[in-house]
Amino acid sequence: MKKLILLFVLMLTVTMLASAQIDVNSKVKNKVNNRADQRTDEGIERGIDAMEEGVKDIFKKKDKKSTPKKNQSDETNEDDSESEGQPAASKPANQTAAPQKLESFTQYDFVAGDQVLFYEDFSQDAIGDFPALWTTNGSGEVKTVNIASGKWLHMNGDDAVYCYLNKVNFPSNFIVEFDIIPVDDFYGGYLLTLYEDNAEEREMNDDLYPGNRGIHINFSSTSWDVSGYDNEKGIDTKGRSEANPVISEKVNHVIVWVQNRRLRIYHLGRKVVDLPTLIFTGSKFDKLRFSGWDRAAYPFISNIKITTAAPDTRSKLITEGKLISYGITFDVNSDKVKPESYGALKDIATVLNENAGVRVCIVGHTDSDGDDAKNLDLSKRRAESVKASLTKDFGIDAARLETDGKGEGQPVAPNNTAESKARNRRVEFIKL
Repeated sequence: MKKLILLFVLMLTVTMLASAQIDVNSKVKNKVNNRADQRTDEGIERGIDAMEEGVKDIFKKKDKKSTPKKNQSDETNEDDSESEGQPAASKPANQTAAPQKLESFTQYDFVAGDQVLFYEDFSQDAIGDFPALWTTNGSGEVKTVNIASGKWLHMNGDDAVYCYLNKVNFPSNFIVEFDIIPVDDFYGGYLLTLYEDNAEEREMNDDLYPGNRGIHINFSSTSWDVSGYDNEKGIDTKGRSEANPVISEKVNHVIVWVQNRRLRIYHLGRKVVDLPTLIFTGSKFDKLRFSGWDRAAYPFISNIKITTAAPDTRSKLITEGKLISYGITFDVNSDKVKPESYGALKDIATVLNENAGVRVCIVGHTDSDGDDAKNLDLSKRRAESVKASLTKDFGIDAARLETDGKGEGQPVAPNNTAESKARNRRVEFIKL
């Protein structure tokens, strides 16, 4: 009996081992197949990643030269290959290896023009009111903020459009500048639209594609998305860049340069968009508006300025003997030159370097806000700051530069509107 039991146990053990062997073989086979599938998936993922990087490079290739590189002192002296032939400023002979502060802005190849077409800082509006020269289908009010001076329009309406009531006579070559403070998560961004109104003009056009033709500039915390459209032809063009997006809770100074069909955008010392054929032929812009459909995006906006672009600096200074610059800017009540002034300073330095015998007097001017004596002192200090930048950052001999300040004493326009005050805040270069 014991032998029978022992034999039965032995046979059962052999059967179990055989079954286990079959399961192991099956598991090994499945594991091999799973690993093969996993490697295939990984290969596909790598391929997709490579394609995505290739698409991104379309917008990054132009900007690679402007990307700062550590321990490479002359990186910021490279010119953009599409800078419309504007000459670079000559290096001073005694330039050290360490780059100067403003040299990180060498890709700012625009120069503000000699005519202010539009300016809005909401200074004429009362705190808590909606600005008198604008209209909306939502809500908004003029406020102050703790991180910047002046008044700001808080565009806090859901799915709202904010349209300037009057038409602006945009030339074919112009620059739009504005300061914006995004709030919270700004992933959906906000939209600036410049467009050509049609005959059925309304005070506030809330269509997605207003007017006959136009351009959309969407700025967010992740990218710049731009498009040109022509409603008559029913077609549009698009572009995208992820370089230097706007930063939430900070003052962002955005510069948009339109030159016929070409659109350039600058932000944080870098050209972030440069598309030569985005705008449709025949576009004649006369309206501007801001809009947003992201309920978390309620930005503050101020200091909206539109100027002509690309003045003939050589002719103005050398032939006519006087150049008025609106491209050299300062903070309120400050003599510190803003970084975005680099393009204008570079252009002037180039003319001076090409005309070594020319001497100039730099004259600062202010508007009439504030105390007369303080404005006079501020204008003189601003002229000195411009001189210091030209000598330190561009190697212009200080002996060729004199400075003066006139304060509010020589206005070129009445100091009764924000736009007129903007015309009076200027720096002049007078040939001696």
